[in-house]
Amino acid sequence: MPYLIADDRPDESAGRRFRALLDRPQILQLPGAHNGQAALQAKAAGFEGLYLSGAAMTASMGLPDLGIITVDEVAFFIRQIVRSSGLPLLVDGDTGYGEALNVMHMVRAFEEAGAGAVHLEDQILPKKCGHLNGKKLADAQDMAAKVAAARRAARDLVIVARTDAAGVEGFEAAVDRAKLYVAAGADAIFPEALNTRAMFEAFAKAMPGVKLLANMTEFGKTPFFTAGEFEAMGYRMVIWPVSSLRVANRAQAKLYAAIRRDGGAQNMVGEMQTRAELYETIGLHDYEALDASIVKTIVPHTIAGA
Repeated sequence: MPYLIADDRPDESAGRRFRALLDRPQILQLPGAHNGQAALQAKAAGFEGLYLSGAAMTASMGLPDLGIITVDEVAFFIRQIVRSSGLPLLVDGDTGYGEALNVMHMVRAFEEAGAGAVHLEDQILPKKCGHLNGKKLADAQDMAAKVAAARRAARDLVIVARTDAAGVEGFEAAVDRAKLYVAAGADAIFPEALNTRAMFEAFAKAMPGVKLLANMTEFGKTPFFTAGEFEAMGYRMVIWPVSSLRVANRAQAKLYAAIRRDGGAQNMVGEMQTRAELYETIGLHDYEALDASIVKTIVPHTIAGA
């Protein structure tokens, strides 16, 4: 039954449920879900938590990932993903949409929308994808102030601090920043764009007892590792941020090319989600059953001559 109308919805907040998943001994696997349909499909595959990527979200809006969207726009995506799946959600909070007060507003807005965790990064605007060149970093103390502000504003929300310093200031600077962010109140650290197994292992060794997040994005600087490999390296979370969007976008491009070429979609039907599969995924019949239990629609008689 869809989460929205389920009778067994949890009483605990998303933050507490996310924290409970993070406290388990096994690595927490968080596939990216760029909308409610993707969230439902990830849940059906057996995942217990999800990730909302700023890059995937903005790309789905036809925009680049440069920090140009707003808190309210992100909250719209949070609400649809949480409403559809009910799973604890880690949200990409970019740079916090401003300074300390803006970060506090973001944290409250995201938590009220249903997020379980958020990560902040130490870039300055306009920010860039962590695996691209030309990133500019905020002062480490300024970022620590944002982390402290996020911690103060949060009720149960898990606060993850991301540092992009490894590719800008060097590995040791990334470790120093991570330690500062933990001292400021971060629950976990996200070292972005590490590019070798040795770097991942060294970072984990330098941060004993700290929960770490690994980013397994495609077409970036990080080699492909499995969730099990990241766990063996000392990481407690792994995200696949844009994978669902990349697959969906490639499929859509193929569809539009086929319609243009063939004058219709008849040659793509075999690659489509069927109507029955769609209705099963979104729980159409469960909604219909609920509606029927509230009031049964009676079709009025046609008035003669009307």
